Amino acid sequence: MTSEQPEQDSRSFMHYAALKTAIVRGETQLVKELLGNQSMQALEKGYLLDLAKLNNNGTIIALLEAVPVTA
Repeated sequence: MTSEQPEQDSRSFMHYAALKTAIVRGETQLVKELLGNQSMQALEKGYLLDLAKLNNNGTIIALLEAVPVTA
């Protein structure tokens, strides 16, 4: 493990937290920017999709469904 690992994990966690907040608030453009061309794990994607479905935001749901899943 390198000294950069904790900083990278912290950024990843903050990015995920920002994504969750944007989904809950219905901030479609910010969700699109935060997703970028990234992939995510199936569990993360499922959780974020559940959040979007609770808000019934079809645009955000479609954005999340298009995200590729990593192993």
